[in-house]
Amino acid sequence: MSQHAYDHRLVQTAVVGHSNSDLPVILPMDAHELDLWRKSHPAYTYWCGLQLGGCGGELSDKRYTDKVCHFAHHPSAPVCHRTANGESSADHLFIKQGVRRLLNRERVQGSVRTTDLGTGPGDAVDVRFGDRHLRFQLSGLDYRAWRRAADELAAEAEGIDWIFSTDGPITQDLLGRHGYCLRVRCETVGGERRVQIGVEARDRVVSWAALEDCELTASGIMTPQVEQIRLSQPPPKPFAFPVQGSLVFALVPAGRTPVTSPFAAEGRHLLVADVKPVDSPIVRTLVSLPGDTEPPPEDHVYRVPDGARILVTENGGSWAVEVKRFVRLNAHEAQRTGLWTPSPLSEAKRPESKSAAELVPRHVEEPTPAPDPPPPPPSSTRRDTSAPGAPATQLSEGELVSAVREALITHARLRSTTTWGTLTRTVGAELGGLSRSERERLLVAVDTPLRDETPVLSGLIRYDGEPLPYLAQVLVRLGVPYVREHISLKRWAAVETERAFAVHGTPPRDAPPRYSLQPGKQSTSGGDARSWPKAAKTPERKHRIPQNDPDVDRVRSAIKEIDRLWPWLSSNAHRELKSPRTDAHRWLVFHGHQKGTLTRSGRRKAATQSAAQHAKILTEVLAAARKDATKAEGRTRSRPAGKQPTAANSKPAGAVEAALASVSAARVNSAERLTRQLIAVAARGTTIKLLDLEDAQSIPERSIQRCLRAVDSKVTSEVPLLSSLVTDSNGEPVRFFRVLLGELGFAVPQTDTALSKIWRREQERCHAAYGTPPRPLPPRIVPTEQRRTTLELDAKEASGNP
Repeated sequence: MSQHAYDHRLVQTAVVGHSNSDLPVILPMDAHELDLWRKSHPAYTYWCGLQLGGCGGELSDKRYTDKVCHFAHHPSAPVCHRTANGESSADHLFIKQGVRRLLNRERVQGSVRTTDLGTGPGDAVDVRFGDRHLRFQLSGLDYRAWRRAADELAAEAEGIDWIFSTDGPITQDLLGRHGYCLRVRCETVGGERRVQIGVEARDRVVSWAALEDCELTASGIMTPQVEQIRLSQPPPKPFAFPVQGSLVFALVPAGRTPVTSPFAAEGRHLLVADVKPVDSPIVRTLVSLPGDTEPPPEDHVYRVPDGARILVTENGGSWAVEVKRFVRLNAHEAQRTGLWTPSPLSEAKRPESKSAAELVPRHVEEPTPAPDPPPPPPSSTRRDTSAPGAPATQLSEGELVSAVREALITHARLRSTTTWGTLTRTVGAELGGLSRSERERLLVAVDTPLRDETPVLSGLIRYDGEPLPYLAQVLVRLGVPYVREHISLKRWAAVETERAFAVHGTPPRDAPPRYSLQPGKQSTSGGDARSWPKAAKTPERKHRIPQNDPDVDRVRSAIKEIDRLWPWLSSNAHRELKSPRTDAHRWLVFHGHQKGTLTRSGRRKAATQSAAQHAKILTEVLAAARKDATKAEGRTRSRPAGKQPTAANSKPAGAVEAALASVSAARVNSAERLTRQLIAVAARGTTIKLLDLEDAQSIPERSIQRCLRAVDSKVTSEVPLLSSLVTDSNGEPVRFFRVLLGELGFAVPQTDTALSKIWRREQERCHAAYGTPPRPLPPRIVPTEQRRTTLELDAKEASGNP
């Protein structure tokens, strides 16, 4: 009998009494239970109810012992076009009856009605009592339709409770707004469906209670869980959107801040200011500043280098600017903003030769350099924040070191050197006011501790095209030997720059050894310094292995997948993958399968290894990497903003600074977010609808198609198509999946049947590749366009056709 239990072709629900009745019933499916039901309700007549979307004809109950019992139309009845016949098809009427009983028990005057929103009478149930409205939403709803309905209902009631039957983007939006959302479900008990109300919390756990255990109050429908969550929830926060680029502001003297404001927050100052974003007009608005110091003086202009956000209330009624950190501009910079003009008296008294840093009073004497270990670096926290004109918020010592280190790593990733001025624009004006000795100590902290395998990032900084004049002092304090014996460190800095490009590149590669400064041995450990770039040519042809070797193909595919996953992996995964990937890449270079250079030790090591060894090792580490990538959805990590340059001079200074600003703001582009989301879907062994993708509500479909193409742009025979996990609203391939195959270089199937087979096979491959544990991938059934052309030519030749 169990094999018929979910046969929804059978009519399982009806109404009792007449065709327009709203008293629902679900017929027991077991013959014995039906016998008991008939004895309990001998006078019942059953109808294919109009409120069920039925024809209104009378039904009879059919008793079977070899299959499930069900309702049936009379043989002479006209054809019925009712589409919903299963046990949930009358849930709207069971909810209607349940709410009526609750209103009567609570002695509350109200109305209950079902609403057809376009797909049937069971789309929604609307309840109205007092000034409150309950909407039981049983059919699917997109954001715009929900917002339109919410506005219409709000015009008629003081408050609305939305109660959804299924989870989706709307429930998650309400969860983010209020900290909870209401859910409804029905469970079959005998000949009826019992209604339950659920409360979904932020941890996605739903607590269910019977409808009869709920209460109707002026605040809406209440369960014990709802009351507890509402009491513990803080007031709703305004919506926040990041500001691209920097901005400047000046506080308005005696500006009146609203007594009550949605932007007021504990531990922050809310003030009126004139704000000027980059290349935008000046606007007067509220600014929210950190409250760990006193509000800054009103007679100065301040710059927000990054991290500012626009705070907006619901419906965009009001807005403010939230600031995390800011620095005071000097007189020259402030005057250029148009927000400040010096008075004649202050202009006459202002020293002409002082820099911006000298205009800020200090209360700590500059310390003298100390021997190893190095002292902590200087930072803006050494400035007297209580003195007039001092910056209101500054980076701490550790934050300043981390910011400079991150900026230098980003330059290395972009294969670019930098200057102190560029670092000042990237990190903040604090750097511009440091003395030479303070800069030395800061760079020592950035590069401490000194390790052979870690490049010295200070070697990336240039002054007038040469290494820093005080680089030798930095290296001495770091412990680099033989520095004092050299007048010029240009060659040392050039090699260290290449080491930084290799270690911090995306993906990283094998770095050359550090340049030795020992007298008489001015070379890397790989040979004479002058011949080092030539010491690792592509190996001779005698080392070559056939390109079509299966193990070689597995190694190449594994490296491509590592490169694809690299930006979204944790630092632990990076450490696990770095050595196997570097060794495999070295082996491919040694045998002529990839371009590159090798050191003498690298050639010796590659000569003793085989492709099969590397393929086995990479398969093992890739399994762990895929598992790590599925966890990346909840991790926020700074990642490269796109394709990286291949030469030190391949990006102009403006482009490098733009990339640095992007990395410092930790923004991840749409393709990267989409890859992370699809890997998580594959790990769960499921699919995802197109409208449930990140950014799907805010960007056009054509842009989503381009993002999916970018996701699968590095696909190989060992890498499945993640775009196959995306479905339309009916669970079928998205309409542009056929186009995607062609854009990715695959043969385009001509029939929908062939397309569906390819689509489902790629889903199986995704689930196998990213499952826990990973499983062997089934073979791909769609050939590349080049392979298909070859097969067609072979077939024509075999048949004798020209």
